Amino acid sequence: MPPVLVLGLVFLYPLGLVVQQSFRPDTGGTSAAAYGHVFASAAFREALGTTVWLALGSTAGCLVLGFVLALVIAFVPFPGGKAVAKFIDVFLSFPSFLITLALLFVYGTVGMANGLWTGATGAAEGPFQFLGTPWGVLLAEVTYFTPFVMRPLLAAFSGIDTGQLEVASSLGARPARIVRQVILPEALPALAAGGSLVLVLCLNEFGIVLFTGAKGVTTLPMLVYSKAILESDYPGACVVAVVNVLISVGLYGLYRVVSRRVGA
Repeated sequence: MPPVLVLGLVFLYPLGLVVQQSFRPDTGGTSAAAYGHVFASAAFREALGTTVWLALGSTAGCLVLGFVLALVIAFVPFPGGKAVAKFIDVFLSFPSFLITLALLFVYGTVGMANGLWTGATGAAEGPFQFLGTPWGVLLAEVTYFTPFVMRPLLAAFSGIDTGQLEVASSLGARPARIVRQVILPEALPALAAGGSLVLVLCLNEFGIVLFTGAKGVTTLPMLVYSKAILESDYPGACVVAVVNVLISVGLYGLYRVVSRRVGA
């Protein structure tokens, strides 16, 4: 009971207040009018679409990049490989806005890359202007969340018997076939775990979108911020927050069902 009470106090009670506020308009009483108003707005539909495609695109990028990098670290000997693997654990503790600021220092409008370009060519501005677009947000999310895929993959790769790889190689299997038929099946549960975590985190990511300053890129968390802070529309902000929570919980439930069926 004590853990349940603590969980209810610090999480379920505030969440219940958010749901309650979504049914209480500023005029008083109880009404679901805020839901109808939010669902009918073009801003909500655009934010929902942007959130979904950014989350899916970032997850796909993290899965591909994370799998390749984990393969290199685990199976390709190179100086400093163990240090890189340990750095991944440290990277997981970094706040998301820190990575975004690093990208701004390198690729921002007045960043290092544009500064070198304008200094060398005398142009008024550099060619790197993508950080203020959805592609910049996508790059920042892939950069930040890829280690969340690599960590479970490296743990899975450490349990693979290297004798299987040596036997497959001695039988004439090429590296691509070894990866496809020996390594990939062992990595599928880790890919599912890392991918589902990244998908949920990207759906709820706020700091990266805010710090990139991407104009016209409004996700559901950004819409919550806009309605609550800029418009003082607290019932509307709570409606968007409830939708965001339901999507996240639904995806997590789907992941649990799929993982049980595949035995992950």
